[in-house]
Amino acid sequence: MSWAAHELESYVVQRHLKVRLAFSGLLLGSLAPDLLTKLPVYGVHVGSRTYLKATDAAVWHRGWPGAGFTTTFAFGFVLFLIALALTRHRGWSLALLIGHTLHVLSDTGDSVGTMLLFPVSTQRYALGLWRYSAQAGRYTDAAAYYSGLGGLWDAAWLAAGLVTIEVLRRHWFVERVEPHDPFFAWLRRRFRVGTTTLLAVYRAWFVYAAARIVGWTVWARLLNPERGAMIVDYGWGGPHWVAAATPPQAVPLGTLVVSTLAGGALLAAAIALVWTAMGRRLWRRASAGVVGAADPEVAAPVPV
Repeated sequence: MSWAAHELESYVVQRHLKVRLAFSGLLLGSLAPDLLTKLPVYGVHVGSRTYLKATDAAVWHRGWPGAGFTTTFAFGFVLFLIALALTRHRGWSLALLIGHTLHVLSDTGDSVGTMLLFPVSTQRYALGLWRYSAQAGRYTDAAAYYSGLGGLWDAAWLAAGLVTIEVLRRHWFVERVEPHDPFFAWLRRRFRVGTTTLLAVYRAWFVYAAARIVGWTVWARLLNPERGAMIVDYGWGGPHWVAAATPPQAVPLGTLVVSTLAGGALLAAAIALVWTAMGRRLWRRASAGVVGAADPEVAAPVPV
């Protein structure tokens, strides 16, 4: 689980893509797995009472039965098909799929992992770099995350964003973002706003993510009343002072490799079948929406 990297992924990745895809699709895809599933992880606190909290946060968030199916390749493919059907825009739909895939892969970094091959398999895949500790509550989770390799993961994405700071500049937005993103074209038409307002909307998630990283790091290491006990621990799988959530089922390496290859082949075959049956037709109906073939209205000159 990442506290802020998902918001930054879209800014960094778009800089290195060979084609120009819709930024809003990348961003929504990178946020999609947690949009409707994160609330029960911590619950809603009203006074001394807690509501809507999952009995086992890790299983609810990443497992099955639960909402773990939202952090899988199959769910991203389904979202891609739905987007194609509703928007008829290839660039936006493909961006949504790429953003979602980035989220799925990056969430394998913690100790709980993701069900990459669902629904073929419910096996969770985890690198275990940092400890998933949402079950301990929001503040303990924040302290643990920003006192270990999780915090360094977010910091690395922030550094990558600052290195590619060009993507936040006005000329980048005007020349390479808005012309290929129907969302910004819609905002301009619907609310009659100018480029300055659209640019502020575009930059907002970067600022939000950076503020979260800096703010939670300051709280965890300088303001946290328990920082003396919740020490910095950059060991693999740490911090070790917080209880670990339910880990993936341990299986022998040979068995894991065989089951992964078999499950991956089966999932790929199922996706290919669905693509042949309906996906290809939706793709042909959709407009290109990528560089060199964008919708005329979206690709029109942008007033500055």
